[in-house]
Amino acid sequence: MPTAGGSAEAAENLLPLALSRPHDAIASARSLLASDPLAIEASFAHQAWGISLRQLGDIPAAVRELRTALRLAEQSGRSEREADVLATLGATLGRAGRSREGLARLDRAVELSRGALTGRVLVRRADVLLVLGRHREALDDLRLAIERLRRSGDQVWEARSRNYRGFIQLALGGTKRADADFAVAEKLYAATGQEFEYAEARQNRGLVAYSRGDLPSALRYLDEAGRRFAAVGVVWPDLAIDRCGVLLAAGLSAEALAEMDQAIAQMEAEGGTATKRGELWFAAATAALAAGDPQAAQDRADRARRLFSAQRREWWSVRSSMVQLEARYQAGERGESLLRRVSAAARRLDALGASDASAAHLLAGRLALAGGRSRTADRELELAGQHSKDTPPMARSAAWLGKALRAEARDDVRGMLSACGRGLDALDEHRLTMGATELRALATGQGAELAELALRDALRRDDPRRLLVWGERWRATALGVPPVRPSDDEQLGADLAALRDVVRRSDASTDPSLEKERRRLEKAVRDRALRAQGGTLGGAASRFDVDALVDALGETALVELIEVDGVLHAVVVQDGRITRHEVGPLAAAAVEVERSRFRLRWLAHARPSARPQTGAAGGARGREYRGPSLDVLGQRLGDAILGSAQELLGDRAVVMVPPGRLQALPWGLVPALAERPVNVVPSAATWLRARRLRPPADRRVVLVLGPGLSAGRAEVMRLAEKYPDATVLADGDATAEKVLRELDGAWIAHIAAHGTFRADSPLFSSLRLDDGPLTVYDFERLRRAPYRMVLSSCDSGLAKPVGADELLGLSSSLIPLGAAGILASVVPVNDPATAPLMLALHDNLQSGQSLATAFAGAQTEARGDPVTIAAARSFVALGA
Repeated sequence: MPTAGGSAEAAENLLPLALSRPHDAIASARSLLASDPLAIEASFAHQAWGISLRQLGDIPAAVRELRTALRLAEQSGRSEREADVLATLGATLGRAGRSREGLARLDRAVELSRGALTGRVLVRRADVLLVLGRHREALDDLRLAIERLRRSGDQVWEARSRNYRGFIQLALGGTKRADADFAVAEKLYAATGQEFEYAEARQNRGLVAYSRGDLPSALRYLDEAGRRFAAVGVVWPDLAIDRCGVLLAAGLSAEALAEMDQAIAQMEAEGGTATKRGELWFAAATAALAAGDPQAAQDRADRARRLFSAQRREWWSVRSSMVQLEARYQAGERGESLLRRVSAAARRLDALGASDASAAHLLAGRLALAGGRSRTADRELELAGQHSKDTPPMARSAAWLGKALRAEARDDVRGMLSACGRGLDALDEHRLTMGATELRALATGQGAELAELALRDALRRDDPRRLLVWGERWRATALGVPPVRPSDDEQLGADLAALRDVVRRSDASTDPSLEKERRRLEKAVRDRALRAQGGTLGGAASRFDVDALVDALGETALVELIEVDGVLHAVVVQDGRITRHEVGPLAAAAVEVERSRFRLRWLAHARPSARPQTGAAGGARGREYRGPSLDVLGQRLGDAILGSAQELLGDRAVVMVPPGRLQALPWGLVPALAERPVNVVPSAATWLRARRLRPPADRRVVLVLGPGLSAGRAEVMRLAEKYPDATVLADGDATAEKVLRELDGAWIAHIAAHGTFRADSPLFSSLRLDDGPLTVYDFERLRRAPYRMVLSSCDSGLAKPVGADELLGLSSSLIPLGAAGILASVVPVNDPATAPLMLALHDNLQSGQSLATAFAGAQTEARGDPVTIAAARSFVALGA
């Protein structure tokens, strides 16, 4: 005989627990059902169990529990109980892709319900309508639901209705209204102890930040939501989808793709809703497209589209079709058929109110231009260029690209250049919301096409001044502003210290757990850096001033290498004149750079018997030596990167501004640049800023010797004799915290230490100190980098080209932190061979010479021995 082992009120309390702590709710439901409860109490228990299973991704089991709950509710004879279970079952069926059956259940639940219960049912019907992309109908249901629930004082369900409404407002572009609803929902969830749903609200606040272009805030919200979901034992696929969108906006396409692959694998293994499976495949398709894998994008988008079509989700189905069409375009397809399909998809997206419509019109415009359909292109690009004042910066930039392409097609040069400038301004705004150097650098890739349009126009006009201005407009902009790093970020410091300890211990161990811990700590450090908030435009928006550059150069010549459509052009500024010289294919220059670097590496590490014994003639007594001499390689290199511009330079000092792909160039090999002061900078604007820096008043000198560098000991000890008051850190004292403390604001810093360049993650490039690696993230904690810095060992001058024309690496990180000059190698060097070069360099610095001039003079000491010559040619002076 049934007993009242649990009251109906106690059973009803299981429902909010199911959405807050699903595992606890299942345990409590089992306990209640074991007590042989009344039908109404058992219906609550099975309903809570079903909701919990739905939250945990087991939809078939959830539907079974809910059907049992419905049968028991019908037995209880209470229409309000039947209506509530019907609504839960209908919402679950809708999420499982069975929308027609789900809506039928929900419509019946609306008929059976009254008062506040009607509000609850309407919220769940709105959820299914949202899945189907029927946003306006969902908003109507939610408006009625909020009114009823607020009047009845039902805080939990009012919070849910506001959360849903916020999500729909966001899908329709209303970020302010969405954030207001999410904020109210968040407070109500917190007040009622709904832990899972509070995490969901934090996740949705991250979506708002993402929609506004505030990626650091978005990452912070999503990371917090992830921790809260984990705390209640839930793996939430929506979080992976949202993180994918944010990572793609940040330019981290490979990471976004990896995250989606992991989320899909997990859902395939553990089960989940059909609706979420489609959304995961759609997100994975967008990630594959951004990562440059059009075939994978097509395959994944097709899987998503078929799922959405079966679920009658037109909004999602059309978006998936559009990803397929974009992938076909990326794979090289053109033609009338593709244009018709893209135009049709764009019109359907317009009708559905999808934000993707602008990108579809832009693609249609490109296709029409390629096919000579000028009227169609004009119409499509006009639609692509439309945006409101509240449109986030990245979307505004894309709209300005549409305007620029349209103006170019109309031969409206002024309009095209204006649109290019406005589009890059929007990306400036987006870029500077981020404090992390990595994100700022990656963000510049969004503006490459805008800059290229303006550069092509300058070439058509044969206007070298304009070519220089537009070349500077989007070059090395990430290095123009120091990274944002809170000086009191104790957790970052602790993670970096732990990372040093793990790396130091792993060097002497084969314990695989240390490698796993290293990866964990690197992820923690990087994630913390990516969440750093940027500032405002402020002074960073100042434009490049050609006249100021001309005045500052004086008798120095500047050569800026600009690549347009794969061809390298040298813009030479000297004696107040600006000239352009076409050099040749960038690819050919890159080949000569690699040949030169290979030979220098070989010389640094070859056995003495294998080294060439002559210089200019190129002969060699060692049998293992093959190939041209350094002189021949240098001449080839000069021809490939400078061409006829070499003839203009005379014997004056030179500032070289190479593109990112040529940053690892050993400039000392080029005969036209040999034994003269050469400063290498990522942009002319960077050289101007570095030149304006003033040295510190106290003239502190810091000498650092890392472990395991026998040749470096003699070098550092000899330098200590030259600088009697210098701070010397060696033999256990060269630890990260001590080194950073002494480097901060020093006049000259000289570090002899092994180094590692990390092409996979350039900001973890490091110098080896006594307590482990000193990374770029460590250097970014400096208030001010040393005024002059010499890195005498390793290939510390290397950096990875990213974004439009940005660099990430050890030496490049010091530029925005106030380093006026850095001497570093771009090729691994023979350590003993560098000692005489370094001693001569410091003799010249002590006599008052600039870093580039001092280095040029020191190179005259490197004569005779090919290894010493190779070491000298491997270094570059960066900055001013």
